[in-house]
Amino acid sequence: MLFEVWAPNAGRVALHFVTPRDRDAEGAGVEDPALTTGHAAATGYVRAGQVSAEHVPMERDPGRAGWWRADVPARHGDRYGFRLDDGPLLPDPRAARLPDGPDGPGAVVEHGRFVWRHAWPGRPLPGAVLYELHTGTFTDAGTFDAAVERLPHLARLGVTHLALMPVCPFPGTHGWGYEGVAPWAVHEPYGGPDGLKRLVDAAHGHGLGVVLDVVHNHLGPSGNHLPAFGPYFTETHHTPWGAAVNLDAPGSDEVRAYFIGSALSWLRDYRIDGLRLDAVHALIDTRARHFLADLSAAVDALSTHLRRPLFLIAESDLNDPRTLAPRAHGGHGLHAQWNDDFHHSLHTALTGESQGYYADFARAPLAALAKTLTGGFFHDGTYSSFRGRRHGSPLDRRATAAHRLLAYAQTHDQIGNRALGDRQATGLSPGLVACGAALVLCSPFTPMLFMGEEWAARTPWQFFTDHTDPELAEAVRSGRRREFAAHGWREADIPDPQDPATRDRSCLDWSEAERAPHAALLAWYRTLLAVRAAQPSLTDPDMTRTEVTYDEEARWLALRRGPVRVVVHLGGDGTAEVPGGSGRERVLAAWPDALDTVTAGPDGVLRLPPESAVVLSQEE
Repeated sequence: MLFEVWAPNAGRVALHFVTPRDRDAEGAGVEDPALTTGHAAATGYVRAGQVSAEHVPMERDPGRAGWWRADVPARHGDRYGFRLDDGPLLPDPRAARLPDGPDGPGAVVEHGRFVWRHAWPGRPLPGAVLYELHTGTFTDAGTFDAAVERLPHLARLGVTHLALMPVCPFPGTHGWGYEGVAPWAVHEPYGGPDGLKRLVDAAHGHGLGVVLDVVHNHLGPSGNHLPAFGPYFTETHHTPWGAAVNLDAPGSDEVRAYFIGSALSWLRDYRIDGLRLDAVHALIDTRARHFLADLSAAVDALSTHLRRPLFLIAESDLNDPRTLAPRAHGGHGLHAQWNDDFHHSLHTALTGESQGYYADFARAPLAALAKTLTGGFFHDGTYSSFRGRRHGSPLDRRATAAHRLLAYAQTHDQIGNRALGDRQATGLSPGLVACGAALVLCSPFTPMLFMGEEWAARTPWQFFTDHTDPELAEAVRSGRRREFAAHGWREADIPDPQDPATRDRSCLDWSEAERAPHAALLAWYRTLLAVRAAQPSLTDPDMTRTEVTYDEEARWLALRRGPVRVVVHLGGDGTAEVPGGSGRERVLAAWPDALDTVTAGPDGVLRLPPESAVVLSQEE
């Protein structure tokens, strides 16, 4: 087997095979015999961690500057690492498995050994409905295999893709995943590489695609060994996490190839259907061709090779049309992006919140919502009071397919970054939750739900960590409390990220879905998703065919897409009188159920009670 590593500054590099740790004394049982190869057997098990069983000096690769290689016998499960200039044993930057966490050796993974049960032609983004979930809190067990048991629920719900939050290794057991430090590997407590494959395979068996959240803009503060190998980071630029990932300084060719190779591995070796790229605005790249353009070109080429659709979804707060523009036209060629402007306008319309970045949207929330529904961005060159400057640029509505923007009422960020991690359902009535669902699921964009949203879960989703470094743990704890204290919160009220109870509180309570009012809301989400799937106009990619009318004072908004009209009344009292009906509309969905026979009067005016929603279709 060929082992390779990029270490341009090293004078000597050695490959070391190591024995597996004897974990019997820890109550975990001895290592799987499949991991005990000739290398490990040479010295047997030991109780004091890892010891060297075989030392192999590596040679410089004559064809690639800075690369070292060694071609030696090895099998699936062999534990190994690299020593640079006789230094400490370090994990392979491209290790697919880190059985003992980020600081331990890697294990050889032969991807071809996994037996896939389901042939999968792929599932493209147009027409999709995404379901964002965090493996560690989707179930109490917090594993891939436990998530498999809940897939029938998602198939019945009517979503089309799981959107997994990051699964790369990080210190400890529980965390959000955005402090991962090994972009090619899978977090062992979740189930490791084979566990992820079992989840993807099972999802495909239910007809569900899988999107994976990947983080290229930074690595976590603990367990990151990349700087020992080469210039993976640069002081030329700085980000909120410190030195930037090196995308444009000396050595950046290999760094770009490293992250592109990682992305392709998820799509190829794990049969992932698409990637969500975290915070691409933090990818600082001054080169003539941006890293994102190189990445999208590589993914498009792999899609052609594999003969199945693959896609990239950016998280970007730039409101920059170049993110989605074709590479041939100077864009980055990404296939879609999150649209926080839609979230912010909807959130302010439902909740009335106006702090921070909500301020611009809260001045006239229905007007803001109407603008995003018809034009994509709210900030398209307008002044942003939060930023103190103009922000964004207009999308070309005729050239941008509507499905290339994602619409959502809640995400892990918009819940977890609140002081208490409270969901919308905690402060909203079931009627307002139902109105929000109608606007998300009948919007012109690709809808996305956050796990549990479909039954208006009231379990919080809080910020939690499991740092093994006591100083780092305290820094995170005190830093978060100081941050919210500056906004008027008592430090004692902010959940301790390191307390296991914080993670436990964040796990979904699946029994909620069987109780009132959650069961009725779950039925509402299922109905809306069925309507979306059955009505072609609701997945029409042409944004210019979306019409919106509203009354800011009366608190109603009507969205028309072809023959389908969605009307919501967000007011708390009185009847809304909504013009524009023909008297020949049939009800496709209504909240509450008593509205299932509602029709417009002879004057074409639809009369709706407070906190209600209806989806209508024009009769032929």
